[in-house]
Amino acid sequence: MPRINLRPSKNGVNMETFSRKMMAHTTGRLLKYVFKYYPRQFALVLLCIIISSATGAVGSFFIGTVIVDSYISPAVEAGLSSLDWFVPSTGIFAGKPFSTCIVILICIYIAGLIATFLYNIMMAIIGQGVQKRIRDELFDHMETLPISYFDRRGHGDIMSIYTNDVDALREMLSRALPMMANSIMTMVACFVMMIITDIVLSAVVVTFAIFIFLISSFYAKKSGRYFVKQQIELGKTNGYIEEMINGQRVVKVFNYETRNIEGFDSHNMRLFHYSVKANRFANVLMPTVNQIGNLQYALLALLGGYAAINGINGFSVTGVHPLDVGLVVSFLMYSKAFTQPIGQVSQQVNLIALALAGATRIFEVIDAPSETDDGYVELVNARDDGSGKPVECPNRTGRWAWKHPHKNGSETTYVWLRGKITIDDVDFAYVPGRTVLHHITLYAKPGQKVAFVGATGAGKTTITNLLTRFYDIADGKIRYDDININKIKKADLRRSLGMVLQDSKLFTGTVRDNIRFGKLDATDEEIEEAARLANADAFIRNLPHGYDTVLEAGGASLSQGQRQLLSIARCAVADPPVMILDEATSSIDSRTEKLVQQGMDAIMKGRTVFVIAHRLSTIQNADVIMVLEHGTIIERGSHDDLLKQKGRYYQLFTGGNAVD
Repeated sequence: MPRINLRPSKNGVNMETFSRKMMAHTTGRLLKYVFKYYPRQFALVLLCIIISSATGAVGSFFIGTVIVDSYISPAVEAGLSSLDWFVPSTGIFAGKPFSTCIVILICIYIAGLIATFLYNIMMAIIGQGVQKRIRDELFDHMETLPISYFDRRGHGDIMSIYTNDVDALREMLSRALPMMANSIMTMVACFVMMIITDIVLSAVVVTFAIFIFLISSFYAKKSGRYFVKQQIELGKTNGYIEEMINGQRVVKVFNYETRNIEGFDSHNMRLFHYSVKANRFANVLMPTVNQIGNLQYALLALLGGYAAINGINGFSVTGVHPLDVGLVVSFLMYSKAFTQPIGQVSQQVNLIALALAGATRIFEVIDAPSETDDGYVELVNARDDGSGKPVECPNRTGRWAWKHPHKNGSETTYVWLRGKITIDDVDFAYVPGRTVLHHITLYAKPGQKVAFVGATGAGKTTITNLLTRFYDIADGKIRYDDININKIKKADLRRSLGMVLQDSKLFTGTVRDNIRFGKLDATDEEIEEAARLANADAFIRNLPHGYDTVLEAGGASLSQGQRQLLSIARCAVADPPVMILDEATSSIDSRTEKLVQQGMDAIMKGRTVFVIAHRLSTIQNADVIMVLEHGTIIERGSHDDLLKQKGRYYQLFTGGNAVD
């Protein structure tokens, strides 16, 4: 088996050699799925493969030894013109007509046909079943991965795993493995029959088989390397297509079509190059093996015929015996059935190597560490006990509290969810040694509006990523209602936060379903109330089917402003005490901005809000504005205070209302 290099992708995966050890590990892991979920079907497959291989060898024995020796040769010697008139006096069919022998032979081949049909059906079930379970496990685990994992992946890389790699795995399980197993069993059965028939002729076949094996290994080594490169390049090509489809507006606005075509041609040419080389070696293999097999067949016919005519005895494991015509005919059929699968096995080895390389990539994703969560503080429904303290309730009350069980088990305390955020001397680095936030300290009281301004890369979005625990801080403390956010379960933490991003993401489904994304158990009335609050109700009712209008392709039929209003409505229905607005109005026009701003102002009332500003005009009413530069807060204060300081904020504001 050749060693196959898996080239690194843009996600930073190190190059690794797909060795025999890795192949054995991946194969064993795949077989666990088979043995765990389909043990009976797999046992039936093995039985059917044995029957299918055995019927081929037995059929060759019948045609040569039984029909030729028991019927044809005696009938010719007797001068009969029809085999039906001849009934042998000796042998296993003594006293039986020729038609009986033919019926038995037909039954043997029918049994082989049924066995072949059954094991192919079973392997299709096993292959599709394992593929489904792996895809389920892959997707389920993907949902547990941290955001940092997806930030490292290239465009289309994960989709290539779901499509190309999983499909290659299905091809291996459904077709390559059963074909390879059947070929090996056929070779074993035929080899046993050959040495029983004649050792000398068997030595000739083995010599040719070794020669065929060497040629097949050479072609397999050449093509296997290019098959993997073809698979990797196919993933890159698909990723390029996906990226360009998503960016068609940009492509057309900047007249990038020609350059785009050149980029695709470059990917497609490499794919063509690898595919040609892979299939060139693979396609030459079988004709070569067949022609060598024909030479072997002719040589064996010459040697066997000479021995039969001249009465030369043959040597087998059972002793010395005459080589008659029937034995020679049977041996010729054994030899053909023995050598032909060698090329087939070599071809399947390429497909198996390709599939196992893909399976390695699949298991790499499945084995990626899930997002860790050591939190134990939960968000629960609560009511006032009459003295102002929260009491946990099983039913929805519209009010929330943090349930804080203390680790010593002495007591459990409850704290009202208010939206107080404290960031104390926080440092952070996406890559160790390259700090992007330095000594960040800020305080946000419940109901306050805090704005971040600064150039691209200053660290504005990074701060919000830390609040949501998409990333964890390197040093310092972040507290939510005076509770360290590392103690809060991530799901509960994120449930208390609402986010409206610059790039609003909508999903295939109705408008109502997209708004309900913010609160899965929201009623239709709550959804419509949230839409009214976000100023989205009017345009929604003008859609063809109102709230039941189906959105596809990320809401491509809606304007950017309309998509943003739906994102605000989604946030409103969640009713979070803390909101994060990440340049939510930066990509819409001024007229739509006013509508969106009104919607945001409506849902910001009484909430703690963090705003990442693109237009400074949208944050003049903020309680405090933080000016960031190179990951450090260099100025802080209200709009009027910062203007009086005539520092960086003053320069940004008087130089224009856009930060960058």
